[in-house]
Amino acid sequence: MHDQNCLPLTDFIEYPPAEMLQRSEQFYAGIKRRHSIRQFSDKSVAREIIENCIKAAGTAPNGANHQPWHFTAIHSPEIKAQVRQQAEAHEQGFYQGRAGKEWLQALKPLGTDANKPYLEHAPWLIAIFSKKHSEQENGNKQQNYYVHESVGIATGFLINALHHSGLVTLTHTPKPMSFLSKICKRPDNERPYMLLIAGYPAENANVPKHALNKKPLAEIASFL
Repeated sequence: MHDQNCLPLTDFIEYPPAEMLQRSEQFYAGIKRRHSIRQFSDKSVAREIIENCIKAAGTAPNGANHQPWHFTAIHSPEIKAQVRQQAEAHEQGFYQGRAGKEWLQALKPLGTDANKPYLEHAPWLIAIFSKKHSEQENGNKQQNYYVHESVGIATGFLINALHHSGLVTLTHTPKPMSFLSKICKRPDNERPYMLLIAGYPAENANVPKHALNKKPLAEIASFL
């Protein structure tokens, strides 16, 4: 029976099992090279690259296909300076005790602190917002579903797209993040979800040893 609301699947590609295994191994080998970087070069990155990566993020699965996200890509030095000023002000309180002893102890092996120079140095900041509801053209509100999960998946797509394009990233979640709404001039129905830093690594970029300790398959998966 033909469903008039659906279209035939025409772009699926079925690979031979041996090629599937090879592709899965290649993807794993590639994604293992993704690291959270805190030393960024100021080398420019074309806007078209960022646009393509955001379009890739927009293909992520989401509740009722309402696509409850918005991405604000920040390239302006003036706006990046505002973000850094606000973020560091909030981070000072976080690292001075608001986070709690246990959380700060967990962060210690990563060497993080309240100083965030990469917020100005990196060529792009991408502020990600979630939408609890959307405004329709007629002014009515449209309830969104599985918002947190949907935006989380889209953010993963975005990180992978940027990595695949040859860039490095850092996820940043200053507490609180409400200042991003004001700086990015976002409406009241949106909430800051994450700030993603994107660009090239600096020549002196490094990766904390602790960050390379990934749990083995036996600890993160079970097969029934």
